[in-house]
Amino acid sequence: MAKLSKTVQLSHGGGGKEMNLLIKKIFFKAFDNPILQSEEDAAALHFNGPTAFTTDSFTVAPLFFAGGDIGKLAVAGTVNDLAMMGAQPEYLSCSFIIEEGFPVDDLTTIVNSMASELEKSGAKVVCGDTKVVPKGCADGLFINTSGVGHIKTQGISVKSLAKDDAIIVSRDVGRHGAAILMAREGLTLESDLTSDCATLWPAMDALMQAGIPIHAARDATRGGLSAVLNEWVQASNVGISVHEKHIPVCDEVKGLCELYGFEPYDLANEGTFILAVPKDVAEKALEIIQQFDFSANAAIVGDVDEERRGKVVLVTPWGSSRYLDVPQGELLPRIC
Repeated sequence: MAKLSKTVQLSHGGGGKEMNLLIKKIFFKAFDNPILQSEEDAAALHFNGPTAFTTDSFTVAPLFFAGGDIGKLAVAGTVNDLAMMGAQPEYLSCSFIIEEGFPVDDLTTIVNSMASELEKSGAKVVCGDTKVVPKGCADGLFINTSGVGHIKTQGISVKSLAKDDAIIVSRDVGRHGAAILMAREGLTLESDLTSDCATLWPAMDALMQAGIPIHAARDATRGGLSAVLNEWVQASNVGISVHEKHIPVCDEVKGLCELYGFEPYDLANEGTFILAVPKDVAEKALEIIQQFDFSANAAIVGDVDEERRGKVVLVTPWGSSRYLDVPQGELLPRIC
């Protein structure tokens, strides 16, 4: 078989020999499975029972950052959306929009990163598409992924929070947004800060297998913790109080927020989820979550009440309180 060129050419999107070579040598090699290898116009899938379906597009800049890349982000992000609905991720579609001249080595690295991340949930890429656009029409590489999965636990919803539910954060918040900011601005601070980008299905699966009654779950991506909690109080018509001293934030994120005037609770995450569970099982849920490396510093940060419906109250370490509002404006564009 002919060799690939070192950069992606317009001919790689033309439907001919070059495109076939690109697909076979990079995508089929990384995502190899019988459904994909059938090379039909659509994947033939079999489902029995309630099914979750989600889609997302990824345009992060830069494409490579501490703790991940756009490929890992695309798989983890889509798998996590399914997991937060109590659905076991099974099948993904994947479409690439590639700018002419994009390095083939970088594309290979990104696709292999996706394949590696897929192993953590057992999901498979079963169909996809490749488009190559002229130089200047895209910023390197955009990825769209859709995912479907079998719902194992029904009833997990933004509308299911109840009075006295405990609010759990799976790990320290704000890491992804801070890591992207450091990479984008070329900050050379003495720091080992990495994105929290990770597949969350193993932790959700463990919670469900342990019989934890999960009322609500959400991965805190754009808008961070603040956006999730505000969405919940509106959807369930409840109030939430959280204690600032209990919310885990690493020192590096705190420092960046002080430098730029950001609030860590508004920064994006890509491997952090928020749970609402009955208070009497909160400690058990916390123990299960803390068994995973990516959530060792999980914490119970607050509870649900009915005093200030539609509001999130942040209690400061000094005993005062303020509303934790929905983030406004574009804090950091193109973080995912």
